[in-house]
This record gives sequence, structure tokens and C-alpha cells, in this order.
Amino acid sequence: MRAAASGGAPNGETCTLVLQGGGALGAYQAGVYEQMAAHGLRPTWVAGVSIGAINAAIIAGNPPERRLDRLHEFWDLVTSQFRFIMLPGNYGNEARELLNESRAAMVAALGVPGFFRPRVPPAPFQQPGTRGALSYYDTAPLEATLERLIDFDLINTRDARHKVRLSVGAVDVTTGNFRYFDSSAPEASGRIGPRHVMASGALPPGFPPIEIDGAFYWDGGLVSNTPLQYVIDQPRQHDMLVLQVDLFSARGRMPRNLNEVAEREKDIRFASRTRFNTDRVTHVQSLGAAARRLAAKLPASLANDPDLARLTSLGSPAALTIMHLIYRSKHYETQSKDYEFSRQTMLEHWRKGAADVQTSLSDPHWQARSRTPGSLNVLDLTPQLKVRRNHEKEPS
Repeated sequence: MRAAASGGAPNGETCTLVLQGGGALGAYQAGVYEQMAAHGLRPTWVAGVSIGAINAAIIAGNPPERRLDRLHEFWDLVTSQFRFIMLPGNYGNEARELLNESRAAMVAALGVPGFFRPRVPPAPFQQPGTRGALSYYDTAPLEATLERLIDFDLINTRDARHKVRLSVGAVDVTTGNFRYFDSSAPEASGRIGPRHVMASGALPPGFPPIEIDGAFYWDGGLVSNTPLQYVIDQPRQHDMLVLQVDLFSARGRMPRNLNEVAEREKDIRFASRTRFNTDRVTHVQSLGAAARRLAAKLPASLANDPDLARLTSLGSPAALTIMHLIYRSKHYETQSKDYEFSRQTMLEHWRKGAADVQTSLSDPHWQARSRTPGSLNVLDLTPQLKVRRNHEKEPS
């Protein structure tokens, strides 16, 4: 398939990429993007939280021919200290779990190249009220990495021919309010820069809050670990394809020990509320369609009534497809999976993301999906859990 020159999907839909937070698991998202590009799916909008914000900024902040190289540079850099520490092919889950836990413990002690480093002296020994007292790690290396890998002038350009919209979510530390920094709304969020991306990934108490225009921000995952609701709430005039890439699965097996309890708790806490969001948009679409049918039956004198206009504006006559891609943990991965930055595991995550896209795009349910006006399709077609939730609407 070939992408249209202006970007998007080959069949004329606008394409949006939604990236969840999840630390070291974010290599899965890079693999997803690799196969999106191979299949002609070029996003015109990328939204992310935490590691998803970093991947999103690398994609939006580079021309199409350079994006994969930059993603490789980032993920090679942050896994460079563990590129030789791995097991051969024949090993059991217990041995691999022990190795992963050991590498994660080293990350906790040493930090990650180009990303974060331990504070010296540690936060408990820093002066209260100072920046150093607010986190265990210093993320100054990440700022330098983002400045090197991302063209922020490209992100902030007003030239629609070359622009990919970028939205990253963060939480105001003092108010608790969630905020999106959006390159298509500069009057509200100003020019997007490295610190906006860092704010989206400033998960406490590991990372410090990031100051932007006098306010301090933490990781958006504290409130919502995915930008899906923000994306589907925006007005749209054309059919839209949303690829939602999650790094934590809401579904999982019953834990058997405290280590598995910690992993399952993290999965549930950071998983996306996809069913809630899609049920909500289904309800809004239905209300809007009903309001438009009612408006056609009312006297002409009410045609310009502001209350009626507000009701008929609900929903969109355009079709919406959400392709849900979820990373599902291997049996040997534990609660440390989001900070186990080894080259071996990164490559496994990357390859899994690429494979899941290939599988999903070859599935008959994807190829036969409806695009009738006002329809909503939610597809999860990966091999581990093949589910199709299809909500069809009457044409509005």
C-alpha cells in the first residue's frame, strides 16, 4: 500500500497514533511505528504520555525518512549499558526472570544513559524545598538527548504540509489538573520544547517535576496514561483511524505471589480505559444523531435555536476506527518490566510491536470493517486475545 502524499492512511482516512506510557516497554511502540510506515500508515497527529510522549515527539519532530533512524538512536542509547548481558536461546523462565530483575536492579542503582542518573547526594540528604530533594534521579541527560534527536522547529511549524500534530499530557503538581501541551494550539500551550516532553514523563518520586511558565508538572500517567479520550473528543470532519498502542494490559491472570501482585497492580493502574472511552463516544454519537433527526421534524422557526445547535453538534458524521495494539507481558516479566532497559529485552519488545501490526493489518476483520457515516469500530486483533467490538450507528 502507498500512503497519500499528505500523510494519513492509503484509503483516505486521517491517521492518528496514540501512545501510552510505560518506560522500557516503549520499544514496542517503536516496532509498531516501523510497520505502520512499511504499510503506508503515516500519522498526521501523534499523542503520547510519558515514554509515549518521547516516542511521539521523535516521530513528530523528524521528517518521515528520518523517523526510524531517530527511534533506533534513542532506544540503542538507553539500552547501551546492557547490550552484552543476555542469556543464550535455551533457558527457562526462571533464569530469564532472574536476569531481568538483576538488570532492572542495576538500572535503579546506575540510571540509564541519555535518560536519567542517580542524584548525588541522594534526595533524602538534599535540602528540603530544593529540586534535588524532590526525586531520586536527575533527568538532565534526557533534555540533551531530546534536543539532539528532535527538530522542535518542525514540531512548531505552521506549515501544514510538513507538520505532524503533537500532543503530550502532564499533571500540574499543585492543582492536580491534567493538561495537554498541543502543537496545534500554540496560543494555549506556547511553543512545544524538550521540557514539555520531559514534563509528560516526570514520574515521581523517581523523576523531578518540570517547570513550565512558572508551574510544575509531573507524569500525565498519574491521571490518565493514554491520550485516547483527548483525541476522540476533538472535532473531526473526516474519517479517522486511531492506532492506540498500550504498554499495560487491563486483563491478566490471578497473581500467585507478592511479586506478581505488584505487577498486576501496575498493569491495572496504568492500563487504558478503552471500553469506557469507546462507550462514551458511542453514547455521544447516538445523542447527536438523534438530535439531528429531531431537528428535521421541528418548525423552521427553531432552525437557529442555540440549544438545538449545541445538541446537533454532538458526535461526528465521520467514521471512527480504533485499532487497539496492546503489549502483553511474557511469563518471565515482572513488576520491573517498565525499568528493565536491556538491549535484549528492548529488541524483543520492538519485534513484538512490528509483528502485532503485521498480524492486525492482515486480519479479515480489519479489511472488512465498516466505514458507514457515524460508525465506530474498535478492533483488537493481536494473537493472544482476538476480540472484535463493533458499534454500528445509523447514518446521521
